[in-house]
Amino acid sequence: MDFKLEQLTQPERWLELGLPVLLKVAVAFLIFFLGRFVVRMAVKVLRSVMQRANADPTLTGFLGNVVYGLGYALVVISALGQIGINTNSLAAVVGGAALAVGLALQGQLSAFAAGVLLILFRPFRVGDFVDAGGIKGTVEEIKIIHTVLRTADNQEVIVPNNTITAATITNYSARNTRRLDITIGIDYDADLKLAKSILQEIVLNHPKVLKSPAPTVQVRALGASSVDFAVWPWAKTAEWGDVQSELLEQIKLRFDAEGIAIPYPQMDLHLRDTGGDGERKTLPVENRL
Repeated sequence: MDFKLEQLTQPERWLELGLPVLLKVAVAFLIFFLGRFVVRMAVKVLRSVMQRANADPTLTGFLGNVVYGLGYALVVISALGQIGINTNSLAAVVGGAALAVGLALQGQLSAFAAGVLLILFRPFRVGDFVDAGGIKGTVEEIKIIHTVLRTADNQEVIVPNNTITAATITNYSARNTRRLDITIGIDYDADLKLAKSILQEIVLNHPKVLKSPAPTVQVRALGASSVDFAVWPWAKTAEWGDVQSELLEQIKLRFDAEGIAIPYPQMDLHLRDTGGDGERKTLPVENRL
């Protein structure tokens, strides 16, 4: 090989030595540009498929970026390997850096994974009133790392998604109708049948109480100081709070008008007074709590 090179002119030597290198560089550039084109097309197809499946835009954009980043890195490593660069050490460095970042961001990655689950399975949507992560509020935004809730007193609460998925989620807006669970206690001396009749009349005549399912009014318990009625009407979810307040107000006013007492905790104290004559006396004193 050396003897052959010695017989060649200087330009011929450069061509003989440089041609293989140029071919490798050309193939590397071809791999790079062709691979980048393929990655872009793959990302475009992925986003198109997810949009047709009505996937969340946040998840669509994120997965598209992940696929593009991974594909682009693979293309670069393949191109560098084609021109003779040892990519094993490069891959090891990238892998080690990814591991270090993963350990440092363990909590954030957990929240991210939880965000993906929330977006995929959709236990609630924007606008729903939920109890998530121990916070009750209306869902304002569902992001990859956290969810934004607006409480009833108009506070903005940011809840990490891993906190939400680790606890029970109650979605009060998931159904169009909700049952009201109202407990009404009356005095033992009150007219039981009259009280039940009044409760049935109020519930059945309320314009926002649904006729189907039919409301229920029944004696539920004989308590320590009251006879307890279970009042279970149904209402539209959006009107649930208003119906509850209106029913309670009507029941109280009607019971007052009919003389039906609603008991409250009380205590009777008896004081013993021996007096100056040595005779012991008992004086009842009522103390209402």
